Amino acid sequence: MAKSVKSNLYDDLKRQILTMELDPDADLDEASLSERYGLSRTPVRDIFRRLAGEGYVDIRENRGARVIPMNHATLRNFFLVAPMIYAAIGRLAVQNFKPSQLSDLKQTQERFRAASQNMDALAMVLENNRFHEIFGEMSANVYLQPSLGRLLIDHARIGHTFFRPRNADMKRRLQLAVEHHDSFIEALSIHDEDAVVDLVFEHWELSRENMEMFIAPHGLKADALIGAPTTQSLEKSP
Repeated sequence: MAKSVKSNLYDDLKRQILTMELDPDADLDEASLSERYGLSRTPVRDIFRRLAGEGYVDIRENRGARVIPMNHATLRNFFLVAPMIYAAIGRLAVQNFKPSQLSDLKQTQERFRAASQNMDALAMVLENNRFHEIFGEMSANVYLQPSLGRLLIDHARIGHTFFRPRNADMKRRLQLAVEHHDSFIEALSIHDEDAVVDLVFEHWELSRENMEMFIAPHGLKADALIGAPTTQSLEKSP
C-alpha cells in the first residue's frame, strides 16, 4: 500500500511539473504532502531525491525542495542543444528500436491524436512528452537518455502554449505536429534514419516560435534565433 501511495506522489508531482500546475521555482511543502498522501516524511524525501536525480526538483541544503527553476542561462542552453540531442536520439532510435517500443509509440500517438481532437491541453502535454520519451528508450543510450529526459521537462514547460492554440495558425501548427508524429512512426518502421532526422528539425521549428512567445519577456528570443540554425547546420555538416 505504502509503495502504491509513493508511486502516486511521484507520478502526481511529475505531472504537475510538466503541465505547469506547479510553477518553476515553486517550493514543495514536505509536511503538507506527507499529510495529503498519508506518508511519513522519509518516503516523501525519497521521492524528492528521485525527482531531483531526474531533473524535476532541486534540493537545497537547509531550505527544502523546489521545482527546478527556469532562468536565462538554462533556457539559452536548452535552445542551443535541444535539436542536436533530439537528432542524435532519432538516429539511434532507428538503429536500436524494438517492435514492442514501436507498438508503444503508436499507442501513445493515438492518445495524443485523441487529446488534440478534444483540445485537452494537459493530456496533449503528457502524451507528447511520453512520445518523445519512448524515442529515448529506443535509442538505448545511457549517456543521451538522461539528457533527453532533462530537456523534455523544460520543453513541456516552455511549450505549454503550443497545446493551447489561440488562433487558426496555432491550430494548424498543432495539427501539423500530429502529422509529424505519424511521419516519425512511418520513418521508423522502414528504418529511414535520414527521414527521422529531417523530421526532428521540422518538428523543432514548428514549436520553436510558440516557445519563444513564452520566453520573450525574459529576453531570450535572440538567443533562440541564434541557436536553431547553428545546431541544424552542425547536424547537416558532412
